[in-house]
Amino acid sequence: MPHGSLSVPARLFLLAYDTGKGRIAGAPDLPLAVRAAVLAELAGRELVHDADGIVTPVLGARTGDAVLDQLLELIEESRPRKWRGWITHRARSTHALVRQGLVADGYLHPGRGRVLGLFPRAEHALQRAGYVEVLRAEVLGALADRTPPDAVPRDDATLAVLAAAGHLRTLLTPRDRRRRTARLAALTLTAGPHLPPISRALESAVRSAEAARSSGSGG
Repeated sequence: MPHGSLSVPARLFLLAYDTGKGRIAGAPDLPLAVRAAVLAELAGRELVHDADGIVTPVLGARTGDAVLDQLLELIEESRPRKWRGWITHRARSTHALVRQGLVADGYLHPGRGRVLGLFPRAEHALQRAGYVEVLRAEVLGALADRTPPDAVPRDDATLAVLAAAGHLRTLLTPRDRRRRTARLAALTLTAGPHLPPISRALESAVRSAEAARSSGSGG
């Protein structure tokens, strides 16, 4: 495995980068996708489960992973929510913690940029473009029909499905998503029984966010 110890949420974060520009592109709802990936990790480890639509944690369970444990603690301490509720609730805190880990591991470098050339903003430049290109090629390979869906590694299937549901355009354009509907459905099953409700909830949350932005811009 060329990706070492990087988690699925961390790899999904990196998939949002344009390797030529060294920055995130075409992923305005990346925090939602990253949160969904953390939920998928927890569900895959059976540390949270679906109880009549409500995300229910294994009380007191911890993994030793700061990102996973942060969300486990938040789920334990908060009111019950469905999958979509946990994808949207304080998603930026998870996004920030995953990004912090990527900085610490040398995949990203923090810096400053400007919006419209005027307003300052924090930026995190990609440091390992070659790594991300290999990662993207592997996930695109999972989306290709040449490999039987059940032969695709579970992590690659999960990344493909969540990148599509999260509308990460660096991996799939809207047209690609439509063309790959059947393949994505098959990969969802490959990833495990926990993923379908999470991917549906992510798609719903992203579409709502897109509609809100469109309405706010008058479009």
